Amino acid sequence: MVNIKEIAFGSFGRCVEVSNGIIDFVATLDFGPRIIRFGAVGGANMMLEDSEDTVNQNGNKDLFAEKYGEDKGVWHIYGGHRLWTSPEAMPRSYYPENEPVDYEVIENGVRLMPKEQVWTQNKMQIEITMQDNSNIVDVKHTITNTGAWPVEFAVWALTVLSQGGKEVVPMPQRATGLLRNRNLTLWDYTKMNDKRVYWGDKYITLRQDTSADCAFKFGIDSEHGWAAYFNHGDMMVKYFEAKPNGNYPDGGMCFETFTDPTFIEMESLSELKKVEPGDSIVHSEQWQLFKDVAEPSNDEAEIQAVVDKYIKK
Repeated sequence: MVNIKEIAFGSFGRCVEVSNGIIDFVATLDFGPRIIRFGAVGGANMMLEDSEDTVNQNGNKDLFAEKYGEDKGVWHIYGGHRLWTSPEAMPRSYYPENEPVDYEVIENGVRLMPKEQVWTQNKMQIEITMQDNSNIVDVKHTITNTGAWPVEFAVWALTVLSQGGKEVVPMPQRATGLLRNRNLTLWDYTKMNDKRVYWGDKYITLRQDTSADCAFKFGIDSEHGWAAYFNHGDMMVKYFEAKPNGNYPDGGMCFETFTDPTFIEMESLSELKKVEPGDSIVHSEQWQLFKDVAEPSNDEAEIQAVVDKYIKK
């Protein structure tokens, strides 16, 4: 049975908790929204909780006041899973999500409905549900253009994960003969020889390292539609749609990942679309949580054994 109730969650105030006795998630209601917790019932949180407010945009306080008004404050990561639009831009992407969030109880879950982003003229919505006796949640993201003219953007779903874990990202393996079979996008701060990343034959691994002194990011045109994160002795798998040769942002990337000394993000994206006034884009993910899964080394045979046992084909 799926149970839904309002709770107080740490320093994050009023939240809604959804649990089926196997897994649970918690979403913020005083701000956001953020899906601030996801994990096994009674187990560790796979999400980052930035309870000390270490990641914010206080350095752009005057810019935020000019664009959004002083009453909106500045953007805070808070942690957990959030919803953005791509391509990224400052300050458009960093809308201050500091107002209370409305929600509705739906079958086996909740619909989170933050207020319209007046300056960007976007209306965000996240539905997250689970089934009885399941370790899976379904996450449906909807962004509506509330403006007066068409706008091109992609839905960008960013899952901010807790410190100290290891991510596994599969690389495309399709046979293309003399033609390329994968694309990578790198950012200007990305060092190819960064000690946190392992460029394998079939898999890329990325470690979240609190002692690192810089950020790291890459994007890939995934054909497998999943990435996994190992932490606290558990494994979280994030599934998403990956269309071959799709019209994705950042040079065709449907999956991107970022890490710095504070956190690591698994980010999926919809295709870019020109959205007419009143129309919406929908982008869905599925998360699966496995308890007691040992983190593999960078030996690809070891990674493959985990993939063969747990990952949906």
